[in-house]
Amino acid sequence: MQYRAVATSVEGFVQQIACCYLRHGYFYYVIGRVPPGKDPRAIDEKLLTKYRINVSESTRARRKRAGQSNLQYIRHESTFVILATKGVHAFFEEEANLIRDIRRVPLRYAGYSISYKPGGRTKDGRQDEKWHAHVEMDRNQFLELRAWFAERALRESPDRLALAFYQLPVAPYAPVRRQLLLLLREVNRVRKVAGKRPLPTEILPLRRRVVRPFSTIDGAEIQTQ
Repeated sequence: MQYRAVATSVEGFVQQIACCYLRHGYFYYVIGRVPPGKDPRAIDEKLLTKYRINVSESTRARRKRAGQSNLQYIRHESTFVILATKGVHAFFEEEANLIRDIRRVPLRYAGYSISYKPGGRTKDGRQDEKWHAHVEMDRNQFLELRAWFAERALRESPDRLALAFYQLPVAPYAPVRRQLLLLLREVNRVRKVAGKRPLPTEILPLRRRVVRPFSTIDGAEIQTQ
């Protein structure tokens, strides 16, 4: 069987975890790195085989009914993540000291923080009781960007500031959109003090594009026995 394991971009890596795996209960994770000098594809095959991750959907369904855990594996460049559902599996013994629950400890990668938590307020002001994947810029990334934009709020032209927002290498998930609005608010605060006109919210890239997480080119699908 072929198992799609290698994400071709940071966006695809984050999207697959947040929009696919988390919604199916893969809350327990281990994040690791391919050792320098090792063939990443060999590591992929080793872990897929060791934890019997490459199985059919019918096998996953049987495991779930039997109270066993199912696992997923994804890698981008030298970083890989193994994710598991609740249940019985050797994974929980082998990786006991490294396993984290994404509902309590966010998965951080490439400036993103991925977690799973209850929703905030709905449009009509009620509390959203459902749990959702939550993707935002991690704290360090956000603080660095806030400082960068505040420093350039007066030095750069409105067009160049708009371009800087547009070129931010971050997908605008709902929490990210709120962070972008905070960055713009900081820019406009600095500009207001100096008597400059504020920048409109229309400059922000608030629409997220859906990407293909995997490719079948260059070994992005792993062949296992």
